[in-house]
Amino acid sequence: MIQNTFCILDGIGEKTEKRLWKKGVLTWDDFINNDSIDFISVNNKKIYNDILSILNMELEKCNTKYLSNNIKRREHWRFFEKFKDSAVCLDIETNGFMPDKGGYVTVVGLYNGYDYKCFIQNINLNSEDLQKELSNYRILVTYFGTGFDVPFLLRTMSGLEFNMPHFDTCFCSRKVGYKGGLKKLESALGIERDHSVQGLNGYDAVKLWEYYCNGSNEALDLLILYNKEDTVNLFKTAEILYQELKEQTGINDYIS
Repeated sequence: MIQNTFCILDGIGEKTEKRLWKKGVLTWDDFINNDSIDFISVNNKKIYNDILSILNMELEKCNTKYLSNNIKRREHWRFFEKFKDSAVCLDIETNGFMPDKGGYVTVVGLYNGYDYKCFIQNINLNSEDLQKELSNYRILVTYFGTGFDVPFLLRTMSGLEFNMPHFDTCFCSRKVGYKGGLKKLESALGIERDHSVQGLNGYDAVKLWEYYCNGSNEALDLLILYNKEDTVNLFKTAEILYQELKEQTGINDYIS
């Protein structure tokens, strides 16, 4: 999808993008190789050619830092198909306070479609190891991570960086008509949770951490399972939403 995308260019919206597709300009290469396009000025065509040529080159090199910084965040979901095999879902739990009020991350869960990894406060959670793990991936998947998880991590873990496109399923789900939080979205998409954590929410996650700090290892086990369900289900959610978002663009009418 990403190389079929022209909304990333200033001055091109969804209507113009569809006009390009209808004209047979389906990819960045198609655009560059067309000498002229009647509804795009000569000056803009040259500017767009240069931008798309650079993007093609950086995409080939998997330079996700460049791609993340130079493509509008609202379009980052379009990278999912390209980088699906190197995607990582992230979900955090906290002690219930904001960073400026003594808040800290208790659990960070990561899932790549195959394996779940858990980083736990005072056990194995530190910036260096988390950054090392994140460096293995090309696209980040979260639910409201742009508004909560990533900012919270950046404020509480010195030296941490996120240099990859970010597919935030919260905002993308709104784009295709879903409402409510993550649990409601999962239900709408037919995604089920382990029965032992069904009905638990963020407040319960805070209490489970408190119980663990007071000596309950069972509470930690349940907290980790809760986080795992959040994180693993993100991958399933992203797969479904990506296909719905792609269908919504109309590109499927022009490609086989």
